[in-house]
Amino acid sequence: MFYILLALYHGTVRTYASPKMKPPKNKKPPQEQQGISEKRPWPSYIQERQVLFDKLKAEYDAELAAKSTFDIKVTLPDGKQIDAQAWRSSPYDIAKGISPGLADNTVIAKVNGELWDLDRPLEADCKLQLIKFDDPEGQAVFWHSSAHVLGEAMERAYAGCLCYGPPIENGFYYDMYLGDKGISNQDFPQLESLIKGIVKEKQTFERLEMKKEDLLEMFKYNEFKVRILNEKVNTPTTTVYRCGSLIDLCRGPHVRHTGKVKAIKVTKNSSTYWEGNAEAETLQRVYGISFPDTKQLKEWEKFQEEAAKRDHRKLGREQELFFFHELSPGSCFFQPRGAHLYNTLIDFIRTEYRKRGFQEVVTPNIYNSKLWQTSGHWAHYAENMFSFEVEKEVYALKPMNCPGHCLMFDQRTRSWRELPLRMADFGVLHRNELSGALTGLIRVRRFQQDDAHIFCTIDQI
Repeated sequence: MFYILLALYHGTVRTYASPKMKPPKNKKPPQEQQGISEKRPWPSYIQERQVLFDKLKAEYDAELAAKSTFDIKVTLPDGKQIDAQAWRSSPYDIAKGISPGLADNTVIAKVNGELWDLDRPLEADCKLQLIKFDDPEGQAVFWHSSAHVLGEAMERAYAGCLCYGPPIENGFYYDMYLGDKGISNQDFPQLESLIKGIVKEKQTFERLEMKKEDLLEMFKYNEFKVRILNEKVNTPTTTVYRCGSLIDLCRGPHVRHTGKVKAIKVTKNSSTYWEGNAEAETLQRVYGISFPDTKQLKEWEKFQEEAAKRDHRKLGREQELFFFHELSPGSCFFQPRGAHLYNTLIDFIRTEYRKRGFQEVVTPNIYNSKLWQTSGHWAHYAENMFSFEVEKEVYALKPMNCPGHCLMFDQRTRSWRELPLRMADFGVLHRNELSGALTGLIRVRRFQQDDAHIFCTIDQI
């Protein structure tokens, strides 16, 4: 389906595990610093977490060293086979044997179709792919690792509870719970300063598989990690990754070390809810973008500058096409010029409908919730619908046209000669999107779309 709206725009001294674990000294007196500054000492949970990790990691390393090695064959995408040693050779070793440049430019490996840390030992005969940043999977891993770098900086700056920190389409973010405190864009320079130090240290990403009971002990200070473990982890063990002072629940994999993230920028911040639930805790979200070299970051910044000049929200105001108002969030006001474009698009689509044998219909905006229960939407989508009570019955504004078209099809017995039956509808739809997700014409609460459904036999598909 093509959205018509989118067409309108193209105090306590503590010890630390090692010298590397000590927070650096202030470079400036406190009175000269602005915004946030690194906590001194670091939050106590950092050291407590580290003690348990070191103990279990030493046990794992001893188990790994005791494993009997044997010869294996590693098959590259071109069919070439390379000799290696099980439990000793890693994808990085293979890449370095081919070319040091290849090893340096590889972001992540793929072993028998599974993403694999470059320094993780190979376990048996396997097929190996070496993935660079220009591959979408390489970008996702690179940005995921960058999120951990950001998470480490946030812990050291805010001492809050980290939640989720995933890669996204263009970059990454990390959520943190800070109680009633917030994060300001004035904090960005200090965050980026911490990040630069983390990158400079080339902190190794270390993978460790842990038992669920040990994880619950490790993350007992963070109620959000405890929820994830209790509600989403259904296996006896799962993995954590460490880089520097950060240890976090994570499936991985990651880049070899933080020094691979040569160019990183904190881009924006916002508030959000835990798992998108408006009744849950409010979290602070920080976004970022990163690249393997500074040239790519400069190109991205230039692109963002040009895109800002063409932002449809900016052009909509300047050209008096449309605007949004706080008294009706997520619902666009189309001014005369905007309405002209809007109706022109609808006329164009109607012409295309007629060429293709579609018949336009008009269906109600409000339905009894019984319809959505029958269709199955209510069980999965009720919280995203605007619902209300009328005469002790629950009704809702429609978020999609599908069930209404089914009622229209079912209004009488149909003949096979009528099929395929093509129904098109420009009905107004409403979806109860979170206020923080509303973005111009891209994410709205009230919209119309060129929505159509075809009723046909299996043979006519």
